[in-house]
Amino acid sequence: MAKNKDKVQEITPMSEDFAQWYTDVILKTEMVDYAPVKGFMVIRPYGYAIWENIQSAYDKRFKETGHKNVYFPLLIPESLLQKEAEHVEGFAPEVAWVTHGGHERLAERLCVRPTSETIICSMYSKWLKSWRDLPYLYNQWCSVVRWEKSTRPFLRTSEFLWQEGHTLHETYDEAQAETLQMLDIYREVAEEHMAMPMIVGQKSESEKFAGAFATYTMEALMHDGKALQSGTSHNLGQHFTKAFDITFTGRNGELEHPFHTSWGVSTRLIGGLIMVHGDDNGLVLPPKIAPTQVVVIPIAQHKEGVLDKAYEIKKQLEEEFRVEIDASDEYSPGWKFNQWEMKGVPIRLEIGPRDIEKNQVVVARRDNGEKTTLSMDNLNKSIEELLEDIQQSLYNKALKMRQEKTFVAKNMEEFKEIIHDTPGFIKAMWCGDETCEAKIKEETKATIRCIPFAQEDLGTDECICCGKKSDDMVYFARAY
Repeated sequence: MAKNKDKVQEITPMSEDFAQWYTDVILKTEMVDYAPVKGFMVIRPYGYAIWENIQSAYDKRFKETGHKNVYFPLLIPESLLQKEAEHVEGFAPEVAWVTHGGHERLAERLCVRPTSETIICSMYSKWLKSWRDLPYLYNQWCSVVRWEKSTRPFLRTSEFLWQEGHTLHETYDEAQAETLQMLDIYREVAEEHMAMPMIVGQKSESEKFAGAFATYTMEALMHDGKALQSGTSHNLGQHFTKAFDITFTGRNGELEHPFHTSWGVSTRLIGGLIMVHGDDNGLVLPPKIAPTQVVVIPIAQHKEGVLDKAYEIKKQLEEEFRVEIDASDEYSPGWKFNQWEMKGVPIRLEIGPRDIEKNQVVVARRDNGEKTTLSMDNLNKSIEELLEDIQQSLYNKALKMRQEKTFVAKNMEEFKEIIHDTPGFIKAMWCGDETCEAKIKEETKATIRCIPFAQEDLGTDECICCGKKSDDMVYFARAY
């Protein structure tokens, strides 16, 4: 007997409390739960399925560009971490240490990897011999631990899943080409699969990765006007290869140090996905990433032939799509509608006795709530076209949101007014001086998200802070 209940658990409205809305969504859709150790998370099946789809899209592109997957140890000797001073200084406050093995104190502390440059470089120094061995195009999928003071599931946790690519090249130009290629792959998958429009560019010196020659980033804008650093790619030059004495015999017969890159995206992309597309009813998932693309809900399923037809349609659709059927009799159809809407499934397909008579199904879109009827004939083709339209519509909607929350400031007064009243991206000129950058951050809590590759004429060439002549238009925002 179906329960007379149409509403699922309530979600706090975005406009009332955005942080609580986010927490409600991730818990009530059973994406994640809090682990016994503070700052750690348990990724539940629905959340992990989203990560698997993101992972699959990226891994495919990595392999198409010649990269191979490897795996390096979780524990790193302290002596390796100390080999590159700038690097260890950048990560020291977040490192978790292992000091005992069983009851015995270790002769040397081991850190739980916060990132793997040091352990990977120690192995590269053993393996690399000749210029003919290059390039090394390796990537690993793993978890890392950074002992964060403030955490929020997916966005910032003490342990998170990610991939980290680490490549070696014969020349600086080859390394730079690799760095930019991987950034473009990050952007491509984020935009084409996750429907998240990105701003791409270079980080300022103060915001770059510890030990990097240059760091490049893709930045997304969330519903609440905060930016999310969504992926970074680093040209590490020869910092690590010299520190770890990685050499190869060059074409001229002399020993040389290779050039090094690293790049990574993580489960924080799931947090971005939620905050870019979600609404007051819960998740809104792009079809290419959604664990379930179509959910079939039988109406009046106790009537003869309804369940049989619903399962027949499911079997037909799942030849091409990720499909679920909700044939439980515990809840009413209205409750099911709301439950699957909260979980963000792109298409809800309803089938009842009248629909069977008319050789049709009723289809509801999650992105805009529109309902329509589709003929059962050529249903797979109709669903394919609808999913493609939803995917593009979500990207267009997110892009429109970003455009509406992107502003230009020509002086600090305008800047402060915008960041206070209408948070979002602020385009402004910057002289390149870290003193100005630090002052803006101190007074507004906004940071330089990137120096975009696509520069624009803002009608001024004066630094927003000091008024000096400036060459760079940059994006500022408060950020997660």
